[in-house]
Amino acid sequence: MRARITAVAAHLPARTVTSAEVEARIAAESAVPPGSGGGGYRPPPTIVERLTGIRRRHVMRDDEQASDLAVAAARRVLGERGAVPGNLDLLIFGSASQDLVEPATAHIVAAKLGAACPVFDVKNACNSFLNGLQMADALIRTGQHERVLVCTGESPSRAIRWKVRDRAQFADAFAGYTLSDGGAAMLVEAAPDGGIFYRDFAAVSSAWRIGTLPGGGSMHPRDPERGYFSGDGRRLKDAFVAGGPELFDTALKKTGLAWDDFAVIAVHQVTLPYLETLRATLGIPADRLVVTLPEHGNTASASLPLQLATALAEGRCRPGDRIALAGLAGGISLGVVFAEL
Repeated sequence: MRARITAVAAHLPARTVTSAEVEARIAAESAVPPGSGGGGYRPPPTIVERLTGIRRRHVMRDDEQASDLAVAAARRVLGERGAVPGNLDLLIFGSASQDLVEPATAHIVAAKLGAACPVFDVKNACNSFLNGLQMADALIRTGQHERVLVCTGESPSRAIRWKVRDRAQFADAFAGYTLSDGGAAMLVEAAPDGGIFYRDFAAVSSAWRIGTLPGGGSMHPRDPERGYFSGDGRRLKDAFVAGGPELFDTALKKTGLAWDDFAVIAVHQVTLPYLETLRATLGIPADRLVVTLPEHGNTASASLPLQLATALAEGRCRPGDRIALAGLAGGISLGVVFAEL
C-alpha cells in the first residue's frame, strides 16, 4: 500500500500585522524613559519588509493556543473528505510550537477534535510537519495504520523579542520578525497506487547553535530572557545553501524526474531573497512555486501544507498531478517528499 494525501487545509488567524507595525512596536517597546540619557533603539524604516519581502503576518488571539489552530485546520480537512474524528487511526501533531511541555499537544488536539485514536508529537523546527508526514507514510506502508491525520499549529508570535537593547540584539532577534501564526492539517490514507513515492531527509546537526529558542528546556528552564528567538540569518542561509542541493538533486536523479514534471513545488519560505537564491541554486522554475510569504509571513512548519492548500484552491494542481515538498529547518534539517495527488 501507498500513503496518499487525500485532503489538505490551512487555518490562518484573522488578525494581521504589517511589517511597518512590527517596526513601530519595536520602537515603542524599546524606548527609554525621558531624562535617562538615551533614546532607545528604533529600527531603520522599512527594514523588515526590505530584507524579507514580508508585508504582513498573522497573529493568533490571546485566548488561542497552538492546538486551536491545528483543530481548526483539522475540522476543515475532515469536512473535505466527509470524514469524522472517530474514523482516524492515528493523529500526529508535527510542530515547532506546543501548548505545554507535557503532555504531547497531540492529546490536546485530539480532545478538542473529539478523536479517540493513538496520538503523538513530532518536533523538528520548521520541518516538524514534513517529518510528521514522513511518519504517516512509513506507518501506512508497513500496514500499521490506514487513515492518519497530520496537523500543526504554530504560535511563534508568543516568542518574539519586542524590547530591543541595540542593533546587535535587533539582528539576533530578526528571524522572529518574519514569523507568523497558523495551522494546517493533512489527511493521509492507504491507497493501492499514487501517493508518496519518494522521500529523503538529511541533517547538519553541528550547526544547531545558529538558530535557537533556548528557554523552557533543561539548559534554561526558567530564564525569561531565553524565551525569544535567537539566530543568525546569514549563517542559516549559508548552511542551507551549502547542504541543500545534493539532497534535492539526488531526489531527481533517483526518480528520473525533472522539476518540470511537477505541477507544484512547495518550498519552505523564510524570506523572498533566500527563496530566490534557493530556487536559482536548485534550478526550480519560478512558475512552479507557490509564494505565500509576502501576505502570510513565515508560518514555520505550516508553510508547506499552506502552499499546497493554496495551490489546490487556485486550481494549480489536481488529483493525479505530481507535487514536491522541500523542507528546510533549524538544526539544520532538510527534507524532500515527492507525491502523486
